[in-house]
Parts: sequence; C-alpha cells; structure tokens
Amino acid sequence: MQKNLKAAILGALLAAPAVSFAQEAEESNFSWNAGIVSDYVFRGVSQSSKDMAFQAGVDYAFGDSGFYAGAWGSNVDFDITGGPNIELDAYVGYNADLGDKFNIDLMLTRYTYHGSNIGNGDYNELITKLAMNDIATLTVGYTNDYSNTGENVTYVNLGNSWDLGNEYSLNAGFGRTFADLGDYNDWNVGVSKTFGALEFGLNYYDTNLNFNASDSVVLSVKIGG
Repeated sequence: MQKNLKAAILGALLAAPAVSFAQEAEESNFSWNAGIVSDYVFRGVSQSSKDMAFQAGVDYAFGDSGFYAGAWGSNVDFDITGGPNIELDAYVGYNADLGDKFNIDLMLTRYTYHGSNIGNGDYNELITKLAMNDIATLTVGYTNDYSNTGENVTYVNLGNSWDLGNEYSLNAGFGRTFADLGDYNDWNVGVSKTFGALEFGLNYYDTNLNFNASDSVVLSVKIGG
C-alpha cells in the first residue's frame, strides 16, 4: 500500500466506534446495529474524506461463556486515487467481570479493505479494554503488521460514556498512537440521546495532526436490536 494511504488511515486501528462490546449482546445471543454518520472518524482521523458513511454490524454471544464474535462494515474514502472504498472487519473476543468493580474485554480484530488497486492494507489487531464500573475505560490496541507493512503500532485511550439521565449520555476520551511513522494524540467529546431503538449523537473530534480530522464535528444516527 502506498505510504500516503498508510498515513491517511493511521488512526484506523480500533473499531471503537466500529466494534460493539459483548455486553450489548448479553440479553440476546444475536444483536445488530446500523447507522449513518456525517463523517467516519476513527482515532481522530477521517476514514471517509469527511463525507457521509453508512455502517452496519452484527454480533453473536456464545451464551454465558463470555465469548463473542461479530462483523462490521462501512464505506471509506481516503481521498487517494485507486484506494479502497469498503472496510469490512471481523472479530472474536472474550468479555468478563473481574469482581464487582472491573470488566475486561479481550478482542482480536481483522481489518480488511476492498476495492483498492494500489495494494493490500489488511491487518490484525489485538485490543484490550479494562473498565472500572461506569467511571472510565482504558483501551490498548496493538498490531505488529500495521496496514500490511510490518510496522508496530500501539494505541492507548482513556475515556468512557457516562449516563446523564433521561436517556442522555456524555462521551469523552483522550488517546495516543505510538507508531513508526510518528506519534500523535486524539481526543473527543460529545453527547448522545436515545429514543427507543434510535440513538442520535453529536461528537467533536480533534488531533494534533494537520490533516483529515482536526476540528471535526460529527452527527450520527444509529439503530440496533
């Protein structure tokens, strides 16, 4: 894959907005989600050239074992001629409570990109999330072959979504990417409101990068079941 495409998708390591937690599937073995976003922003970097994206995913929880699997997809646009236009991710994981205060989620994700004629940027990432009640969640993602280049990239994020009552939630987080191409920070803050099966979101994203995602406000509508 061309180096400029690698830089453009440097933030696309963790499907934080992309991948559903196993907790969402605990009440039923099968769950699904679909949505529209005004910009697909991932780890501070736009994955859709600041255009609208359509996204959908499915999850399956294996009873009360804590194991789960799923898939998620979105249109993408890295503003590069011949680049991919579809992202499809598959993942497996294990989720468990650690006493009364903590929860751990271990997930292996396979990112794949389709429609490109300039190279294969598919890769795997191991993601660990440690949550303390509803206070905060620490996320660490690691890949030893980012974008099929053999480069090591680590992502660390501290954030959460807090219930404000009346179906409102406050979302915020701060992350840092450690990469051979260069380290950078990203942060976000926003609110969401649930109406039955619909969730509306308004989030602000920014980074200390100079391209694709600085000072971006994103509207989102999601439905799931």
